[in-house]
Amino acid sequence: MYNWHSTASSRWLHPLLLLGWFIIGLGLRFTNLTAKPPWTDEFATLVFSLGNSFLSVPLNQAIAPDILLQPLQPNPAATIGDVIHIMITQDNHPPLYFVLAHLWMNLFPNQEKYVSLFAARSLPALLGAVSIPLSYGLGRLAFRSRLVGHLAAAMMAVSPYAIYLAQEARHYTFAIIWVIASLSCLVIATRHLQNRTLLPLWLIISWVGINALGIATHFFFTLTLCAEALVLIFLAWQQSQQAKTLVFLSSVWWRIYAVALGTAIAGLVWLPSFLENPYRSSLTEWIQTDGISLSLLNPFFQLFAAWVTMIVLLPVESAQLAVVIVSGLIMLIFAIWATPILVRGYKFQLQQPQASLSTQLLTGVVLGAIALFFILTYIFGIDITRGARYNFIYFPAVIILVGASLAVCWHTSQKAVALIWLMGLVSAITVVSNLGYQKYYRPDLLVPIIQQNSQVPVLIATTHKTLVQTGEMMGIARELKPSAQTTTQFLLAHQEQDPNTSTVALENTLQQLQRPFDVWLVNFHAPIAEAAKKCVAQTKPLSDVDGYEYKVYQCR
Repeated sequence: MYNWHSTASSRWLHPLLLLGWFIIGLGLRFTNLTAKPPWTDEFATLVFSLGNSFLSVPLNQAIAPDILLQPLQPNPAATIGDVIHIMITQDNHPPLYFVLAHLWMNLFPNQEKYVSLFAARSLPALLGAVSIPLSYGLGRLAFRSRLVGHLAAAMMAVSPYAIYLAQEARHYTFAIIWVIASLSCLVIATRHLQNRTLLPLWLIISWVGINALGIATHFFFTLTLCAEALVLIFLAWQQSQQAKTLVFLSSVWWRIYAVALGTAIAGLVWLPSFLENPYRSSLTEWIQTDGISLSLLNPFFQLFAAWVTMIVLLPVESAQLAVVIVSGLIMLIFAIWATPILVRGYKFQLQQPQASLSTQLLTGVVLGAIALFFILTYIFGIDITRGARYNFIYFPAVIILVGASLAVCWHTSQKAVALIWLMGLVSAITVVSNLGYQKYYRPDLLVPIIQQNSQVPVLIATTHKTLVQTGEMMGIARELKPSAQTTTQFLLAHQEQDPNTSTVALENTLQQLQRPFDVWLVNFHAPIAEAAKKCVAQTKPLSDVDGYEYKVYQCR
């Protein structure tokens, strides 16, 4: 059998092997990076990172595509201060990543007169690749094993979930870096607690700084911190039971409280701007639910889907039913075969003196985070399980545990480990080929339908509440061919509470347009205006596409 430890003594083996995982992961994350159209959240990143605002887009009037896309034009006068101000007043995320993106995108040439999509997506792709060697570091630190580190890095390199996040022009891969760093501090701290030794000052300062940067990257990073806190509380209780005394009152634990206090102060800095932001509630309506009427099973299925895709994802989103069925069947067979292997490795690590603490620690973080998901969903009516991306708060811990389980299997069946990794590689190719984790909005499918069915000028109208709807229309405008730029207009019919305000805006706009033209009501959630009713509804059946529901009226 292959002797890992004797071969691993080679001076250059580990750096070269880690470099190999990094190159594979980097290559996958940059493959077809701009092939998928940007969606509304990515447009928010583009606009805010430029120091621009969605408020410059006119509402309740017909506008040309270039007016709608104007916020995507780089502003040479914009500063970091402008980015921070825009984020605090017009979005519900902290500004750290957007400041970094502002500096990064300035290094790239424009895409015609607009900001480059490659520039926006290349930063999270690069940061996602950085998480590969960091996963190696956390795996080796937690289990004192280079083998665990390498297998964790290998799985992070090809994880379809990791690649999905890395190809989004968003801040999740940046947050994952802070999650890995914070978990590393937690591993070191728990060893000091177990040995009854004081946490070194450098660890306290580093941990507080990492947590502060994590909160400044994404507010949901606080859920990672809460999961870590639950683990520490359990550890304190466990030690108290064993020692028959309240160990959490000892001097060893006071330094943990110093970390908690420093982290709390770093988080409370953002509280005033977060609570005063007038856009906060409207931008999070999509995850707000009625906890009583919420389907009891949906969050479980949504979380389960995210768990599976951390390791495997075949083309189950294909348009061909046969491909979907075959892909689903292969994934099921793979899960039935691989799960016992991972479970055996996990149980073995739990029984090892050197690995037991880290295994319990990372398991506690994962279970604590999942418990927080369900608490927010069922008690507070905030169903964050709807967004697979939010599982970033514990995703690195899952990858390290998978690496630890595979390390046990490595000593008995290297072929099984290789097969699991190869399935991850195929899954990664599925994502970069747009056969898995497809975008929520598909303007690339809608625009050809519009152009094939309308031979006259077109008005695309939608009801508008927040920047979300502006981003939906930006996606369509960006896909238009140059010839359609002069014959297509957009209407963002704004509404607060009364849907009839959008109806009135549509009525007034249609009366001002010169016929003939077609009206495409796209995601229009308001009564149809009388002027539109006077036009002829198209009777030819047209299928909706992902993210867009529409009706067509011919005004001739």
